[in-house]
Amino acid sequence: MKRMPAEWEKQRCVLMSFPHKDTDWYDPNDPKSLDTALSPFIRIAQAIAYKEPVYILCDDKKRISEMFCSTFNMIFWELPSNDTWIRDYGYISIKEEGETKFLDFTFDGWGGKFDATLDNRVNQQLYSTGLMGTTPLERVDFVLEGGSIESDGAGTILTTSQCLCNPNRNGGLTKNEVEENLSEYLGAERVLWLDHGYLAGDDTDSHIDTLARFVNETTIAYVKCDDTADEHYEALKAMKEQLQHFKTAEGTPYTIVPLPMPEAKFDKEGKRMSATYANFLISNGALIYPTYGDVENDKKAGEIFKQLFPEREIIPVNCLKLIEQGGSLHCSTMQIPF
Repeated sequence: MKRMPAEWEKQRCVLMSFPHKDTDWYDPNDPKSLDTALSPFIRIAQAIAYKEPVYILCDDKKRISEMFCSTFNMIFWELPSNDTWIRDYGYISIKEEGETKFLDFTFDGWGGKFDATLDNRVNQQLYSTGLMGTTPLERVDFVLEGGSIESDGAGTILTTSQCLCNPNRNGGLTKNEVEENLSEYLGAERVLWLDHGYLAGDDTDSHIDTLARFVNETTIAYVKCDDTADEHYEALKAMKEQLQHFKTAEGTPYTIVPLPMPEAKFDKEGKRMSATYANFLISNGALIYPTYGDVENDKKAGEIFKQLFPEREIIPVNCLKLIEQGGSLHCSTMQIPF
């Protein structure tokens, strides 16, 4: 019997991978660019460490650790990487016969868009240090990113066809073929497929963690667009309608909770960035969510999270800098369950 734990289950730690000079975060023409990029990562790590350990992978542990006021609940480890989005190349954890097991899936840089040579080695290299203990590790010859799947912890996987059936992952499999793999590796008993919804500026081909998230076994929070003039309106409306037709394993409709759409944010070239409140992290005792300098919607999202997670501390972190590189808060983390 195997299953993929839900994010709200008890966690042993959270992994993060910090920006360095060999990532796109560094601008050689701006000597302060790296420190600026590191700022939100530091705040996210501090928010996680509030309730549980955070393992920080970096290029210089002495320099990075000295940037923190306190390193309580933090472990720093030097490992080479291409980028910071460890959600997509870090361990995907499952429970097999009640025991945790790490799966090391293939990461192809979101369909070959970016070099992922170093990122693909992180799991094996980190494991060889002994830092992850004696938890078994299995290498899996299948392309799968952590941000592309949501688990309710009870056998249901929520995902998008745009990503998992894309020809740039595994050659373009059918839904049935993908489901067979999710069943084999994750113990999925059923898969809920979203065929609609996207975010402009997103390089992931519509990762589920930018659009819709399990809050518990019967509740899904999703991104809603109310502006009929916005380019996302029709696709997100179709996504909502599909969510309304989804049923739980018991056959009842899910409770679906809309999250506001942040006001449009653009990079220096005028390209819209993929800001989304769905990219939150559930950690031990806390709900950490991204904000984008949009006072009204940032506050509105926070109030919704307070209602959805009444027993958890609600912690906002400004992630405007993160979306410049196409990701946000959840993308920069990967939880490890007990």
